[in-house]
Amino acid sequence: VQLQASGGGLVQPGGSLRLSCATSGFTWDYYSFGWFRQAPGKEREGVSCIDSTDDSTYYADSVNGRFTISRDRAKNTVYLQMNSLKPEDTAVYYCAIVRKGYSGSYILRGLGMDYWGKGTLVTVSS
Repeated sequence: VQLQASGGGLVQPGGSLRLSCATSGFTWDYYSFGWFRQAPGKEREGVSCIDSTDDSTYYADSVNGRFTISRDRAKNTVYLQMNSLKPEDTAVYYCAIVRKGYSGSYILRGLGMDYWGKGTLVTVSS
């Protein structure tokens, strides 16, 4: 299983970025997908996820309305569109997968993820 996040960078407050998570080595229909982040000196937090049971999406309160998770089966890629970025969004962002069957709220806790990718750094600063 391989998960590779990309698309991070430096952006000004109010700007946008789209993160990508290229995946391989597993059957998509069996897994749900999540995006997580960890800011310096803080614990990792769940940002968004897609529950493959019914394709429902979930968001942390801190990003709801600003971030959008999506996926492209043809490209085996999961995306995180981030708009109206704030300095507090600065963090290393990770994608991860878990066998489907868990609720979105459970997935966002990040406790039982099966595989993690390497992160991509997002810095929001003027």
